[in-house]
Amino acid sequence: MLDWTDRHCRYFHRLISRHTWLYTEMVTTGALIHGDAARHLDFSEEEHPVALQLGGSDPQELAVCAKLGEKWGYDEINLNCGCPSERVQKGAFGACLMKESSLVAQCVKAMQDAVSIDVSVKHRIGVDDIHAYGFVRDFMGELVEAGCRIFIVHARNAILKGLSPKENRDIPPLHYETVHQLKKDFPDCQVILNGGIETPEQVAGQLEQVDGVMIGRAAYHYPYRMASFDARFYGDDAPVRTPAQVVEAMIPYIDRQLSLYGAKGLRLQGITRHMLGLMTGMPGARRFRQILSDASRLSANDSAILLEALQAVRF
Repeated sequence: MLDWTDRHCRYFHRLISRHTWLYTEMVTTGALIHGDAARHLDFSEEEHPVALQLGGSDPQELAVCAKLGEKWGYDEINLNCGCPSERVQKGAFGACLMKESSLVAQCVKAMQDAVSIDVSVKHRIGVDDIHAYGFVRDFMGELVEAGCRIFIVHARNAILKGLSPKENRDIPPLHYETVHQLKKDFPDCQVILNGGIETPEQVAGQLEQVDGVMIGRAAYHYPYRMASFDARFYGDDAPVRTPAQVVEAMIPYIDRQLSLYGAKGLRLQGITRHMLGLMTGMPGARRFRQILSDASRLSANDSAILLEALQAVRF
């Protein structure tokens, strides 16, 4: 999720679920080829399994970046064909690529030829006023012929003009039945449904029709909902961390990160911002958020503020 998730968010989420797959925010090929690749690609070993999501439309550049991702240790490379942001469209990638299925197929093939790990594609069910099922079926079919076997399908159309990225997540109606039909038409592929799923009960319902479910902002705003995932969906009954234990486990991580990267401008608030929803629904959650949002106090870069925030919560 562009501008939302980063390596600190993923580490935090991994403390809640040991098995749920984590994805990076979209990283453009230009940022990796012409920028500071390490800044975008570095991650903690604890984050596995983790996928690198790329944004681009040049097969050769995507192949180079996929190879970089594999070298860095990512478990999967994902091509974004679903983002409706105008700044993404200006780079001729994201959801607008759904109108160029042959180009996307070339991109997929180039990436698969470059790496030995899985290459997946994230896309919508349609673009603008294209609602016919045949459009997304043929798009996916061409990518299957190119060798892709993992598809993450946001069950909404992408409206490229007239709606903001936020509005694109809410206004276009959800059509889960379209994703269900894609699974029926492509039974040998992994079809993962995205869009509007917020609770473990909703996940369980969708898993009767598809192979997986991707959760975005609900996981960000209500992260502790993931605490039941390992037992319910992965058969791992090992004890999960309590919310308090998650906070306590973040402290040594924060201290390491500030020690390593503080000189490069890393600030404590850049990490605690991902934790604000952890205590949602618990007495003292509002005070917990207030303390971890106090910019003046966070500027001291002292992880002890997490213990103070924790003391505000009544378990």
